Amino acid sequence: METSEKKLLRNLQGQEHRNSAFRELVALYKERLYWQIRNIVKNHDDTDDVLQNTFIKIFRNIDQFKGESQLFSWMYRIATNEALNFLNQKSKKLQITSEELQDQIVSNLESDVYFEGDEIQLKLQKAIAILPEKQQQVFNMKYFQELKYTEISDILGTSEGALKASYHIAVKKIEEFLKTH
Repeated sequence: METSEKKLLRNLQGQEHRNSAFRELVALYKERLYWQIRNIVKNHDDTDDVLQNTFIKIFRNIDQFKGESQLFSWMYRIATNEALNFLNQKSKKLQITSEELQDQIVSNLESDVYFEGDEIQLKLQKAIAILPEKQQQVFNMKYFQELKYTEISDILGTSEGALKASYHIAVKKIEEFLKTH
């Protein structure tokens, strides 16, 4: 019996039902990908731009998807890379380091009308911003997205053991930051 994901993929890679299958794909994954990107770029408008670019890239490259991982993992990887590329381009354009950009992004959260967090959540975002990029990704995927280590491993191409260690270290750094700030 064919799974719904396999049927969707077959329709996406074929010509006859491609557009309707893509609309279905967007409807199924838009919110999850939005929050994955939002956890990286923090700003709602930037997230919408990156999400649109992500879906364009998925549409253009769906024929290259070989099914070696779950479709969801493949799309998450694209969304993550698009978000990181966006931040790298933004820091180059502003001629600041990625660390300075992270500081700026977190500072802007306070005035972001779409940020619904309270003071504690803002502190958490500041703590996450001080983590190295890989630890930020692992923490966001595990803590906010509640992904399993196997899913994160597929997305980031890292062993589960390394991910568990990264998450543990990230949690310790965040706890330390929250105690001292």
